[in-house]
Amino acid sequence: MSIALKAEDISKQYRLGQVGTGTLSHDLKRFWYKTRGKEDPYLKVGAENDRTTVDSSGYVWALKDINFEIAQGDMVGIIGKNGAGKSTLLKLLSRVTAPTTGQIKIKGRIAALLEVGTGFHPELTGRENIYLNGAILGMNRIEIKAKLDEIVEFSGCQKYIDTPVKRYSSGMIVRLGFAVAAHLEPEILIVDEVLAVGDAEFQDKCIGKMKDISGEGRTVLFVSHNMASMKALCKKGFLMEKGRMTNKGNMTEIIETYLAKTTKSSATGEIPDDASSMNTGIAKYRSIQLIDAQNSPIDRVNYMADLRFNMTLDCKSPLKDVIIDLRINTRDGVELVHTMNKYGSSDKQPLSQGLNKISCKIHNQLQPGNYSVTIGVHESNGVTLDFVENILDFSVMNIGEGENSGFSYDFKLGHVHFNSKWVVEA
Repeated sequence: MSIALKAEDISKQYRLGQVGTGTLSHDLKRFWYKTRGKEDPYLKVGAENDRTTVDSSGYVWALKDINFEIAQGDMVGIIGKNGAGKSTLLKLLSRVTAPTTGQIKIKGRIAALLEVGTGFHPELTGRENIYLNGAILGMNRIEIKAKLDEIVEFSGCQKYIDTPVKRYSSGMIVRLGFAVAAHLEPEILIVDEVLAVGDAEFQDKCIGKMKDISGEGRTVLFVSHNMASMKALCKKGFLMEKGRMTNKGNMTEIIETYLAKTTKSSATGEIPDDASSMNTGIAKYRSIQLIDAQNSPIDRVNYMADLRFNMTLDCKSPLKDVIIDLRINTRDGVELVHTMNKYGSSDKQPLSQGLNKISCKIHNQLQPGNYSVTIGVHESNGVTLDFVENILDFSVMNIGEGENSGFSYDFKLGHVHFNSKWVVEA
């Protein structure tokens, strides 16, 4: 099978701080080294892409020494923490920006959905933007017109197709953007995490469309934090860490490697400073523990035994009307439980300045298996103050493994148990 994409030693360096063209001294130094046949001195410096450290050189490698080949028709998933370099890699492959070193070989046309609104002119209508994007892909007006009705119907934006895009919601822009990218028949489709903006129904449509595209022999690159979608869609995957591609291969194995490396709380329950995927500095989770009825930390709980969590949240100032939430996911990233403090603003307890002790008790109906916990705190207007993903792992034990032996459930039947009443009539 022919190669659709090939990256050879590609790296991307950015200058930190204020964006500009650089300084005269830097330009002269580069020119002097070049005339003497020496390597650019500013390609030798620069920290790796580690968002937890501060570097004094003024440069950072967003990507470093990336090599891979993607065959025509492959559907490849790219996973990694925020700041790992995933989006930068997609921008290089989409030719939005050029690599600092190395080269990229591409066979065929590329359509990319990188960020909300990318490629759309806000003053043009949805219809006009479809023609604009088609022209960018190298299609003529007749080819675009033949696909127009199909694109509009898929997007669900029929009512607003002749309205300027600047008046669209972010969800509508994503709908139209994906419909355009997927239906104008590119040989390579690149999709970043923007599908998370769309509703569940549209996400299902997009996943089905990407499967169809791959089945037609076209190539798909997909970035997402939804491990279940990645596992269902992609057979092959890449793992990005601090600007480097650390693992390639089977998608299931890549996901297991990624989840095993995800930051966890310590044995004492303390949460590392760099564990948050989103944080404003206003509030910060400091610890989380799963405890038993005697308040002792545990990492395993018997089937149907209550789940008790203790957390500490550090606030810079008093907070009122905040939403505290806790989520329980499978190790594949499927969210099974999402609970929060009560919805009514009068029911929410205010948080004091300094450390706040928070407890949460959940009636456990999870089947035996392995799970992870995500915690967050948000203002009532939706602004996230702190969000820590997969910070605590725990196991639900089969009853036969615990104190009450002699009876067990087959957890392969599902993830959650519900009591039910059955009636059989002859």
